Amino acid sequence: MVKNKTQTKKTEPGSEEKMASCEPSGEVRDASGSDAPKLSELLDGGWKIYEEVDSTNEPLGSNAVQLRVRRGLGLLQEAARMVAQLDLFSRNEDLEEVSTADLKYLLLPALLGALTLKQTSRDQRLTTVQTARDHFMDFLMRCKEYHVTRFELPKRRESPGEESHSDLPAAKPTPGSADLVAMATQRQAKIERYRQKKELEARLSDVRSAVESGQADDEMSREFYLLNVRRWITVSLEEIESIGQEEEILKNIDGLKQNSTRPTNQPPRPPMKPFILTKDAVQAHVFGAGYPSLPTMTVDDWYDQHKKRGALPDQGLPRRVAEDEDSDAKEREEEEKEKKAENDDEESLMKARNWDDWKDNHQREEEET
Repeated sequence: MVKNKTQTKKTEPGSEEKMASCEPSGEVRDASGSDAPKLSELLDGGWKIYEEVDSTNEPLGSNAVQLRVRRGLGLLQEAARMVAQLDLFSRNEDLEEVSTADLKYLLLPALLGALTLKQTSRDQRLTTVQTARDHFMDFLMRCKEYHVTRFELPKRRESPGEESHSDLPAAKPTPGSADLVAMATQRQAKIERYRQKKELEARLSDVRSAVESGQADDEMSREFYLLNVRRWITVSLEEIESIGQEEEILKNIDGLKQNSTRPTNQPPRPPMKPFILTKDAVQAHVFGAGYPSLPTMTVDDWYDQHKKRGALPDQGLPRRVAEDEDSDAKEREEEEKEKKAENDDEESLMKARNWDDWKDNHQREEEET
């Protein structure tokens, strides 16, 4: 059986309020004795507002959503102040010594960090992500002290005095073999965290209804809060990694803005004069243009020049056409002769024979003379 935290601590004067905070009923009020909200009411109210903002379909930057974000932050900050004042957690304790009613207050820094990231002020974005990172780191360190689960703490971000003061962002080194191994290890860790997150969410859905309806016993309630703490450990590790990337981008943007607004010590350069060639200037003075725009030959000169070159569109075609026509006429005449000879036309044969004889006689006379 889990021992109550109040049983392990020595009773001191004025510790009745601390002992009351460990009771499952959550009847804890402000230490001043005024009629203030209970500690459990503050946590439950801030937690509920975060879930509403995280699941809403309204724009995150709308006034209504941002008003709820500020209200939830106020509730969680007041709850964190009361937890610190009541000293509910100690480094000398083990997780088994923390009562079931106090386990849910371990989630306060994680909820503060998650709700802080919901703020959308662009001017204060760098401060916002740095504050959220501090909340997540506080949550992880407390879980590490209580040995809730095994995980590696992310590195602390540089303090303002340790940050680089160079105006331009430093160039990233070329990844070597050691960097590639580290990247592979980081990727495997992401996959493992995602798998654990899904398993925790599945187990949470089984016990959530019983706890919210008030039918769960102490053991089931303790399991429910421990599952929530382990789930928020994976969420915090993911958010810190995303914050690191966003923080680097925001710092680079701020550096570029500072460089653009910083006044330069160098005097302004005089405007450059146009460079004009002397030949172009003289030609423009004569012709009124910066290029030769007057004609260099007439149309007749152009026609004669192309006619001599044989480059006119219809030049050279008639001669070829006449030669083709003569050859076609001779072919047709020979074809007619052959047809008449085949048909045994006597009149045609006589004309052909007489014509052949005449050609032979005249050829002989020319040879004799």
